[in-house]
Amino acid sequence: MDPISSALLRSWGWRADVILALLLAGTLYIRGWRQLRQKQHLLANGWRLASYLGGLAAVALALLSPIDVLSDQLFLFHMVQHLLLMMVAPPLLWLAEPFPVGVWGMPASLRTLVVHAFNRNSRFRAGLQRLAAPGIVWLLLITVLWGWHDPQAYNAALRIDWLHDLEHLSFFGVAMFYWWQLTGAAPILGRRPSTLAKVIYAIGGVPPNMIAGIFIAFSESIIYTHYLSVPRLFGISVLYDQQLGGLLMWIPGSMMYVIAALVLIFRRLQREERQPPRSAARWDGGAALLAPGMEAKQ
Repeated sequence: MDPISSALLRSWGWRADVILALLLAGTLYIRGWRQLRQKQHLLANGWRLASYLGGLAAVALALLSPIDVLSDQLFLFHMVQHLLLMMVAPPLLWLAEPFPVGVWGMPASLRTLVVHAFNRNSRFRAGLQRLAAPGIVWLLLITVLWGWHDPQAYNAALRIDWLHDLEHLSFFGVAMFYWWQLTGAAPILGRRPSTLAKVIYAIGGVPPNMIAGIFIAFSESIIYTHYLSVPRLFGISVLYDQQLGGLLMWIPGSMMYVIAALVLIFRRLQREERQPPRSAARWDGGAALLAPGMEAKQ
């Protein structure tokens, strides 16, 4: 391996802002988890803690590991970074029910403010409910995903650090909203959507990824010219690197939503299997067997 590739693979970006944010999120959750554990609450189980820490680890891997450094050199690694921020970290974090557990980890005064903010009559709750509406979030997903993959916006984000941070925040933020609906995690702001609605919503995430991925993977020209100006690593050409990144966005990126839909269907079938069979007594007698509206014809 050449010295440049070796050095990049060992590079970790110890960003204080990212580390502090992850430590704060982890501390609040662990503190709340321990308090609920003492109360023997159902939320405080081992797999939820592991899921939350796994979600934080995915964010750290995306933003602090050599993946972040390599994303400036290879389009493929930039897509890996985006998948971690949009497809891996959000579902792991939401499955851990971070809101109720994290609230228990807050100081009492801050906990009171949060509870007040989510009161049924609060403006904050009403505004958040409108913003988190499935149709709005779906449009935001398309806007963020396609907008940042515009060649001009993409190249600018790699040149300007604060713009690159904004790109990552918007990817992670819209993904958190999207997976919030799919996982059904707290806080519940309105009526719970049906399983069918969730399945449709999950499948709705496929076209944005698939269309962008196919366009990038099958392009015969260089879309992101930034990579023409950086050293080539691992013997991967700019065009081949672009094709690999497009395939990653298209197939694994789309499959995460398909897997979510299949999990939702499977869980629905499991709930139906656990339901006790209906009593045969309600079907006793000829009248009960008649179709509605046929009673008068006896």
